[in-house]
Amino acid sequence: MEARATAKYIRMSPRKVRQVVNLIRGRDVEESLSTLRFMKRAARVPVEKTLRSAVANLFSGKEGSNLEPADLYVREAFVDEGPTLRRYRPRAMGRATPLRRRTSHITIVVGEKADRRP
Repeated sequence: MEARATAKYIRMSPRKVRQVVNLIRGRDVEESLSTLRFMKRAARVPVEKTLRSAVANLFSGKEGSNLEPADLYVREAFVDEGPTLRRYRPRAMGRATPLRRRTSHITIVVGEKADRRP
């Protein structure tokens, strides 16, 4: 049994969010939450919210009523690139340089440890 949660259009670069997501992939949910809680990166906030949402999605179903949070692990976690906001900044001699404000889509899948693949 598994549950999925997706956070879309997060206003952070996918490269920076991937650094956080790579630390929790394959770990237990409780261990992942404690790792995220003490991390000093701005991307930890949306990743933690998405992980908590995935756990809540699993418990909201009929099959999830007999599970414990200690029985879960992060099965999949990945970050895709969202649409880029294009802005321009004025520069010297009347020029303008582009700014690319990147966005991310965070997806986390939580599953049971009993179903863990080797």
